[in-house]
Amino acid sequence: MPPPAAAPQKTATILLAEDTPTNVVTLMDYLDYLGYRLLFAEDGLAAVKIAAAQQPDLILMDIQMPRKNGLEAIAEIRQIPALQHVPIVALTALAMPGDEVRCLRVGADAYLTKPVHLKTLGATIARLLTTPPYPDAPSDDRMLE
Repeated sequence: MPPPAAAPQKTATILLAEDTPTNVVTLMDYLDYLGYRLLFAEDGLAAVKIAAAQQPDLILMDIQMPRKNGLEAIAEIRQIPALQHVPIVALTALAMPGDEVRCLRVGADAYLTKPVHLKTLGATIARLLTTPPYPDAPSDDRMLE
């Protein structure tokens, strides 16, 4: 008799808020490879609207975006009761002294500077989702700009 099938695991949904097209393609491809369901927002304003409507399991938030920057979007998302505990990873290219503290104070759970190593990003996501790291993830050392 075959062993019982494992219970299906819920696929985590990640909202990517990013305005740089090359970063969007790279991140979407990598996260898709890891098996996540993906949502996309081209700026902070769209990120807040999509997060409120779709309630993702995790949010990747670029900090410097048009219309509403990532800090403003994170702060607004944290005011939505259903999203108060959704992990948010702040991503930024212009890392200045104090940026990490500002991101964490407005509600980010993690802070990564660009260029981001994809393996580091994948491990951060896995840690925040409290799932084991993905052993079959590609050993991809590409970096985002």
